[in-house]
Amino acid sequence: MHHFVKAVSDRIGRRRPAGDLDDHLLAAVDWICRAHDASIDDGVPHSFDLKAGSWLPSYPETTGYIIPTLFDVARAFSRPELAERALRMARWEASIQMPDGGIQAGVIGADPLVPTIFNTGQVLFGLARASKETGDEALREAAHAAARWLVRAQDADGCWRRFPSPFTTTQVATYNTRSAFALAQAGLTLGEEAYLAAAVRNVDWAISQARPNGWLPGNCLSQHADDRALTHTLAYAIRGVFEVGAAAGRDDLVARGVDLAAVAAKLQRVDGSLPGYVSPAWRPLARWSCVTGNAQMALNWARIAHLTGDTQPLEWAKKANAFNMSVQDLRSEDPGVRGGIPGSFPFDGEYMTWRFPNWAAKFFVDALLIQREGGKAGIVGA
Repeated sequence: MHHFVKAVSDRIGRRRPAGDLDDHLLAAVDWICRAHDASIDDGVPHSFDLKAGSWLPSYPETTGYIIPTLFDVARAFSRPELAERALRMARWEASIQMPDGGIQAGVIGADPLVPTIFNTGQVLFGLARASKETGDEALREAAHAAARWLVRAQDADGCWRRFPSPFTTTQVATYNTRSAFALAQAGLTLGEEAYLAAAVRNVDWAISQARPNGWLPGNCLSQHADDRALTHTLAYAIRGVFEVGAAAGRDDLVARGVDLAAVAAKLQRVDGSLPGYVSPAWRPLARWSCVTGNAQMALNWARIAHLTGDTQPLEWAKKANAFNMSVQDLRSEDPGVRGGIPGSFPFDGEYMTWRFPNWAAKFFVDALLIQREGGKAGIVGA
């Protein structure tokens, strides 16, 4: 019943004014910590399902990129216990890594048990960052193994056609630029030029697929892969383009990412939210909003402000963050709800319906952290 009441409340437009930025940020961090504590291993549960009243199994993919976020918050707020959590997560990721270096699709216990490009890239973020923070040689080797696996899996033109996720219908995805971004960061962290070169090949391939209006195909997770994109996956693709460009000194790729982010900003509503689905003509296709996508685009815009010196994207980011803060419940007595970020607004929207996904909280924290730094921070959370 609680899930239904929340959905009705959302649909009549019941939101709370955004409060203090740090209060919202730390509430989301505390939610991540409670999720971590609720797991039976050292991963972070996929999400809290309010309808079922339970946490789902640990999700290697998103646990991987939660690791850099916890290291960043640990430093920003002098909370070393968060860095300790991040290290536990990284060691868990290394313990479940497949012998060839890949990372499984889906949550723990998923069937089939197969490696996939996207998940391996996301875990690479965490392994590389943890090895840098700690000097742990086992984590460094695990990061190398994941990066080498991605390079071996890549086709000559830069595309990843093998090892798609069996849990989506998108077989060739331009949102894999997000894994290219991980490879680029690993290349810089681990001192391997081959990783950065592979990242650039993928982004060059992705840009070659763009339509004349800049639209990147293959950015949905359902059967609608050719006629729409989730704001969530579109934001992944955009960030991959400009971050790889920045890492490689490719101003042309940075410019392409900046242009795509500016087009996406035209979809921002008065309240700061973005539509959950977008058409190839850059038109809204949903009234509901993907809250994760809002946070990711806020992070993209703030990063672009840092890279270019243009302050306008930071204003778009602040509006998106204010909307997301207004849909975060800071007072609930339910530990799975308090501080969490819903998949959709209203709560019964089509993305992660009835759930609070861990990656929504992660990107929310990243976006607020970079706003807290006045848009002057470098790469946050990854």
